[in-house]
Amino acid sequence: MKTTTEDKKKSRAHLSFRPWAVLLAAVLLFSGCAVGPDYRRPKEELPSAWIGASDKAPRESRVSSMTVSLSTWWQAFNDPVLSSLIERGIASNLDLKLASQRIRQSRAVLGEARGALFPSLDASAGYQRSGTHAPDDSRTGIEAGSGTSSLYRAGLDASWEIDVFGGVRRGVEAARAEVEASVEDLRDVLVILVGDIGINYLNLRSLQEQLRITRDNLATQERSAEITRKRYEAGFASALDLSNALAQTASTKAQIPALEAQIRQTIYGLGLLLGDVPGSLIAELSPDRPLPAIPGKVPAGMPSQLLERRPDIRKAEARLHAATARIGVAKADLFPKFFLSGSAGLRADDLDSWSASVTRLWSAGPSVSWNIFNGGRTRARIEENKALAEQALIGYRKAILTALEEVESSWVAFEKEAERQESLKEAIEQNRRAVELANRLYVEGQNDFLSVLVAERSLYAAQAELVRSRNQEATNLVSLYKALGGGWESVSAPGQSRK
Repeated sequence: MKTTTEDKKKSRAHLSFRPWAVLLAAVLLFSGCAVGPDYRRPKEELPSAWIGASDKAPRESRVSSMTVSLSTWWQAFNDPVLSSLIERGIASNLDLKLASQRIRQSRAVLGEARGALFPSLDASAGYQRSGTHAPDDSRTGIEAGSGTSSLYRAGLDASWEIDVFGGVRRGVEAARAEVEASVEDLRDVLVILVGDIGINYLNLRSLQEQLRITRDNLATQERSAEITRKRYEAGFASALDLSNALAQTASTKAQIPALEAQIRQTIYGLGLLLGDVPGSLIAELSPDRPLPAIPGKVPAGMPSQLLERRPDIRKAEARLHAATARIGVAKADLFPKFFLSGSAGLRADDLDSWSASVTRLWSAGPSVSWNIFNGGRTRARIEENKALAEQALIGYRKAILTALEEVESSWVAFEKEAERQESLKEAIEQNRRAVELANRLYVEGQNDFLSVLVAERSLYAAQAELVRSRNQEATNLVSLYKALGGGWESVSAPGQSRK
């Protein structure tokens, strides 16, 4: 039985298809697999409840375990100036814009990693002109020939690495996790920003109130000094009493420039947080305003909610995910790499008669490369990435412990500062009575001026300390909001949409 030409063609086609079929089968078999560990969130044992101020019953504590959104915690202070500053800071802070650009960068890296999943196609074209020339041979009388020729080329080259063992996919997974980390980094910057604006604003109002108290005390001391001067001129007071009165007045007056400088520096710092020049907020913030009132109850939620609330914990987890995926990237180098490549082109000697002289060229086929020996570099890289993943895991656990510590510390500081204020208020009341009594006895000649000085200094010190305590209580509350991760959930930052 004779084999026809058609049968031979079919046989050759069948034979040429077999390598492709084997390669396709291998791709289908392994393409769903990816070497390296699959990421799973580590299981961390978190406390079931907060310690808080342990000597207080839950009903007495101003911090509760209620779960309420803390995305705009500053509104609880009911201060429109504070709310306006934070909104403007979110819109224009330079650190936020920098973090937004890091998100843009990480997304570009992700796009680059994804590109490795697809074939690459290159186009090329060229022109080459060549010629020959040989001198005549005078001995034989033969004339050498000479000539020139042209060559035109155009073609396409395609190549595709088939990700059989998942190294490229692990790279994409790591890049995607890095995008998540950069997003959480922006959110972390946002939490820090709104907290810093809040603390600086509270410090400003506290300094302004301290300045007011200092000026009031200065006016009182100046009146006392004037009374002492008149008593001295009348012979009822000594020169020592007058010198002490004038010295205390000068000492109190010396504190005013320092407070004014701190006020101006705090305004400058707020301007920086808002991404503006230092003097941009002077007119707006120079008028005195009282410290905002402390809200009645603060919702802390449960410790387990920190894993979702705190951006720094979420960022640490994303870094851990990326480090885990990079182990797979390194392990994939232990296995062979499979490629599909092909090319097609045209070649002609004459551009004018292109259609007549053109030669069509093409090639296609699979290939395999396998780095069998490289001095242990691949396995060393795997161990390196395993160590980096362990470091990321330690960093994740440390971020959780840090968050728990910050919440508990801010909580107890907030509660205890309120208790301290009760004693300070009592001290102010008693010092005020002491000043009145000391002045009356001094005017009646029953006591020297030293008792007046001591009483006035104690009253002024207690008043200033109460203002600082009220500010410390408010800043402790802001620190508690920050520790709970409040301030990012429903806030639009540069380059981010609302979630």
